Amino acid sequence: MADTRVFELRTYEAVPGKIDALVARIGDHAAALFEKHGMTNIGFWVQTDDDGKATDTLTYIVAHASREAAAKSWEAFWADPEWAAARANGEQVTAGATSVFIEPTEYSKIR
Repeated sequence: MADTRVFELRTYEAVPGKIDALVARIGDHAAALFEKHGMTNIGFWVQTDDDGKATDTLTYIVAHASREAAAKSWEAFWADPEWAAARANGEQVTAGATSVFIEPTEYSKIR
């Protein structure tokens, strides 16, 4: 049976030196809230350079039932008081972010 979900690839550039804080914020707070608001966590990755040290980039994939569901999930996530509290310490950890929707190829195992 084909997987009819839509997948969203999100990439975050951390403020230099703040990748650990960004990873902690996502892992300690956001990942559970994604699920609470109807997203499915597929995976989270930190890019590494040639010597294995983490760079300032975090990438993750979440799945949604549809594009419309994605919009509703993000709206609910951003309005969630738990997320506001997690960000309330005032520490800026994200310098930039991108989001794209991706579709698995016919030979992808996730299909």
